[in-house]
Amino acid sequence: MNISLHMDPILNPYAPGAGTPPPELAGRDALRAQVATSIARVKIGRPAKSVLMVGLRGVGKTVLLDQMRKEAEKTGALTIRLEVPEGRSLPALLAPQLRVVLHKLNRFEAAKDLAMQGLRALTGFATSLKMKYQDIEVGLDVEGEAGLADNGDLEGDLATLFEQVGLAAKAAETVVVLFVDELQYIAEEQFAALISALHRCAQLQLPLTLVGAGLPQLLGIAGDAKSYAERLFDFPFIGPLDDEAASDAIVKPAQSEGVDYQHEAVKTILKATEGYPYFLQEWGKHAWDVATVSPITGDDVVQATAETLAALDESFFRVRFDRLTPKEKEYLRAMAELGPGPHRSGDIAQTLGRKVSALAPVRQSLITKGMIWSQAHGETAFTVPLFDAFMKRIMPGDDWKA
Repeated sequence: MNISLHMDPILNPYAPGAGTPPPELAGRDALRAQVATSIARVKIGRPAKSVLMVGLRGVGKTVLLDQMRKEAEKTGALTIRLEVPEGRSLPALLAPQLRVVLHKLNRFEAAKDLAMQGLRALTGFATSLKMKYQDIEVGLDVEGEAGLADNGDLEGDLATLFEQVGLAAKAAETVVVLFVDELQYIAEEQFAALISALHRCAQLQLPLTLVGAGLPQLLGIAGDAKSYAERLFDFPFIGPLDDEAASDAIVKPAQSEGVDYQHEAVKTILKATEGYPYFLQEWGKHAWDVATVSPITGDDVVQATAETLAALDESFFRVRFDRLTPKEKEYLRAMAELGPGPHRSGDIAQTLGRKVSALAPVRQSLITKGMIWSQAHGETAFTVPLFDAFMKRIMPGDDWKA
């Protein structure tokens, strides 16, 4: 079979992958503008809330964070990029990055003294908290200063350290922006300290702010950590793309290579993906690889769907499934039996023939792992779109009920 030059797999424009920038970042312009405005206001000492984007897996939060960071750096902002893994402490993640920022600020003549003061504060911070957070590893360039961020209390010391960084940034007439992904994995007391430190900078009108992202449970975690979190942050919900933006995400990359889609093909992809950006990229990639000529047809997409699901099952879904205990898998399979969700905890327990109280530890463990979340009391929903169908494919039949 002769493949058209346009359908060359080497020219396939789609980019499925964790945090991989899509060729067409569709439907997010308003949010990008909001964040750019917030950063610009903070830079000149005007009040603006930090931004915490929340959404399910696969909506493109990581891609958005990275794009926003690039746009901030083009305006002269100094940025920090962190992804919070399970089991690492916030001080360990922040300390090396703040050291880099302070060295950059030290190159500004007007900020030299304050940047050195910030480095002394960092020494006190890292040294005093090393016993509690043993994963802190950071090069220390100067001696600490007694009483400067060295009390061994994370909340107070982090606020002092952020203040010193903010003062140096103000002197340099720039802004420091923390871009932090997977924020739901921060321990509550550490999240409380982060919120408190950002609040101190906001009160003093210092140019230091946060743009973060996490799963929907981040809303509750932030509120539990500090009651005033809702006044300090905007929490835009990042959902699936609407039909117009989702169509652009599929059609425009192909058109840039001289390839079109039949209307029916686009409709089929939108229905299969429910507008989630990650899935749009997967379906687009496989539809391109299946098709032999332009335009890509509905039949091409139907044929590509089996390959797409197989690829998702082996990567996007499987990597999450393999982290689960047998009891956690059973719980999610029971949820899948009830449909996409959300579901009442009582209904899930009934499906498993167990009491709600007996399943509470399993449910909490799944929330901690970022697999499910609770939109309302007693409700449970998947954080991974289309995961209910995957659970039925990976655990077919009724054997799991045994």
